Amino acid sequence: MSDRKLLWLAGLGFLFDSMDVGILSFIIAALKIDWQLNAQEIGWIGSINSIGMAVGAFVFGLLADRIGRKPVFMITLLLFSVASGLTALTTTLWAFLCLRFVIGLGLGGELPVATTLVSESVPVQKRGRMVVLLESFWAVGWLVAAVISYFVIPVYGWQVAMLLTALPAFYVLYLRRQLPDEERSKTVTHRAGVWENIKGVWAKPYRKQTMVLWVLWFCVVFSYYGLFLWLPSVLVLKGFTLIKSFQYVLIMTLAQLPGYFTVAWLIERIGRKPILVIFLTGTAISAYFFGNADTQSSLLIAGVFLSYFHLGVWGATYAYTPEQYPDGIRATGAGMAASFGRIGGIVGPLLIGYLVAVNISVSLIFLVFSIAIVISMLTVLIWGKESKPEKVTNK
Repeated sequence: MSDRKLLWLAGLGFLFDSMDVGILSFIIAALKIDWQLNAQEIGWIGSINSIGMAVGAFVFGLLADRIGRKPVFMITLLLFSVASGLTALTTTLWAFLCLRFVIGLGLGGELPVATTLVSESVPVQKRGRMVVLLESFWAVGWLVAAVISYFVIPVYGWQVAMLLTALPAFYVLYLRRQLPDEERSKTVTHRAGVWENIKGVWAKPYRKQTMVLWVLWFCVVFSYYGLFLWLPSVLVLKGFTLIKSFQYVLIMTLAQLPGYFTVAWLIERIGRKPILVIFLTGTAISAYFFGNADTQSSLLIAGVFLSYFHLGVWGATYAYTPEQYPDGIRATGAGMAASFGRIGGIVGPLLIGYLVAVNISVSLIFLVFSIAIVISMLTVLIWGKESKPEKVTNK
């Protein structure tokens, strides 16, 4: 199979994953009115999704090292598609929350497994660039979610939008025929047990890399979900109307794609570790200036740079993570790092909500996220291991 075809097959899985997460923010707004939800109940919708993603990343990462990447990729895609469609039939918050947890299982499991599949299947010289390009489908998925929500929800209701998110289930049938079976027997002589894989991730040769990845993932996910889920609200707090805040967030979202493409172009030229340090530094600086912006133009410029650098970090992180481990524990290691990171996805939005409630200034809130990013940058800079493959010369 050509590298380009593999990228599209796995990338569409990323797109569907992102589309489901993106549409949730619009669904929440509709549910708040339809079901008269309070702030605590709305908070639980986001939190239960992140909890499911944390569990899914861990469980399906282990399973992928046991039964293979292809079947787990299809299972996770099918899981979140079907459960997402079923939410259209719910009439209570409790039923909706249960299904959001199941959806989170599939969403959290699909991302690291798809990344590992692509990372293992392309030539080492192109691995980093391909994984970052795979990540760029995430930004496209958010844009698709915005389009669906804008045109469907006001006219047909949120239930129809959720039914549309079930369509990726049919994509599994196509994947089954098109995605090649893995040939991993050359490097793996036996399927290790679950506990053996977990111990392998924390074994002495990989312990330092594991700790670096866990700090990196926690800080990146913590800041991303804390910052971006609250961007419209923060803009309103700064005095903008809700409509104007949505326009600004859309412009900032568009800056995600150049961030991915820049990293994809540079990552094979200067390496994984330098690109992570550069883009983490850019994220921290942008977050600080966004929190302290006091004019419309400075706010928009800082927001664009924040989106550009932060999503570039995501692309580099996904390329960097699976390369820290050998084939036999690669999906387990990537899944455990992503799972730990999802804890940050639970803490970030809850923390910023609490800080806003007690009237902490926006500048101080964004300083907290800047500090978190600086911590991850220093961790990678001091203890991170470069994983860029050596150039292979033709003989």
